[in-house]
Amino acid sequence: MNWINSIVRPKIRDLWKKREVPENLWIKCPETGEMVFHRDLEANLWVIPNSGHHMRMPARKRLDSFFDGGNHTPVESPEVQADPLKFRDSKRYTDRMKDARSKTGENEAVHVAQGNVNGMAMTAAVQDFTFVGGSLGMAVGEAILAGMMKAVEDKTPFVMFVASGGARMQEGILSLMQMPRTTVGVQMLREAGLPYIVVLTNPTTGGVSASYAMLGDIHIAEPGAQIGFAGRRVIEQTVREKLPEDFQTAEYLLDHGMIDMVVPRQEMKDTIARVCGILMKREVELPRLEAPKEPMQETEDKAEKTAEDPAKEAEAST
Repeated sequence: MNWINSIVRPKIRDLWKKREVPENLWIKCPETGEMVFHRDLEANLWVIPNSGHHMRMPARKRLDSFFDGGNHTPVESPEVQADPLKFRDSKRYTDRMKDARSKTGENEAVHVAQGNVNGMAMTAAVQDFTFVGGSLGMAVGEAILAGMMKAVEDKTPFVMFVASGGARMQEGILSLMQMPRTTVGVQMLREAGLPYIVVLTNPTTGGVSASYAMLGDIHIAEPGAQIGFAGRRVIEQTVREKLPEDFQTAEYLLDHGMIDMVVPRQEMKDTIARVCGILMKREVELPRLEAPKEPMQETEDKAEKTAEDPAKEAEAST
């Protein structure tokens, strides 16, 4: 009877066991409701293939896709005091930071690294919205400033991928002081004659939009990104007017001259490399654009096509 107990019964029990399926295998598009397999979404840089909706991209994955071959070197930043104000609301600030680190596996809300982009040396910083909403605190400000100083030292362009909900209130005035400090870093880049490129992703709101997020030499936004300072509801209550449906979107800001271009994520790397090459006065390969035809030339082309087809020529004569 041993073979029944050791083989048959376990197989019967396995039939009734609930199979554990990993979560998040399928991602739902917020616009169309389309279900996309997570590996296909990751291969497409977290852009829904059919609708083109840009999902939030993990910060480290963005660095891997931005630098050639995913090779990059982290830029070290100085340590800061963990809880300078001993802040506490419903829980202690230190406990909130511990929870954020355990959930995300990251130490802070920004990653700064150096590497090559299409063969050109660059320094880039990427804010991580999953870590306390990408909020701007002392550690984030120190990391961004360290990256800017490293870019000046190595004479490389500095690219800032912004994704933030604003300043970190648990650090009070010390958090707000990171706005002018990073502004000094931007000025250092300008005095060194180095490009400062800002990429606005979803969302870019609060204090960062009143600081380094709007001080770039070139402002590029991802399609559909929410960009603004205050929230839509707050603005409507203040001005007592109904705002347009596309208010604070990347396309709305482009139409009103607030940003320079809206670029899909798949074209972002080549676009940034091309822009930095132009600003650094290097030879770059520009995309070829067909010159618009003159009205007379279009008439001649139509006449040639009609002459090539006798049937069309007969129809034209009738």
